[in-house]
Amino acid sequence: MKKKINTLKNRMESYKTSSNVLKSFKYAFSGLSYVLKTSRNFKIELIFAVTSLIIGFLLHISQSNYLILIATIMSVLILEILNTSIESIVDLVVKKEFSSLAKISKDTSAGAVLLASINSVIIAVYIFVPKIKLLFESI
Repeated sequence: MKKKINTLKNRMESYKTSSNVLKSFKYAFSGLSYVLKTSRNFKIELIFAVTSLIIGFLLHISQSNYLILIATIMSVLILEILNTSIESIVDLVVKKEFSSLAKISKDTSAGAVLLASINSVIIAVYIFVPKIKLLFESI
């Protein structure tokens, strides 16, 4: 019974903004933890991110290119988190009913992640291909 009361209290206070900075960080890390545990795409994007950072290190890319690479990776990961958030909100609102507007919302948020991913591939090609060409020319 006590757990039910706590859950109800948390739900009633969920609209409030935390006045405690440390609690805000706790909530943010909880959100990151949730995405890491539940989102297959986020895990795949993390694998690609780490792989591209390792490749960048091995190819000795410049600091500015490394910064561009990190910014690109962060944009994809941020959009994936926002996509998960949007999908959760839509699911909460429509429950198990089909809604064409819900479909549009989910599809467009997924489309944003897709565009960011395509952008990241273009940037990776721009950064890595010249280095890989030089590597093969020196062999």
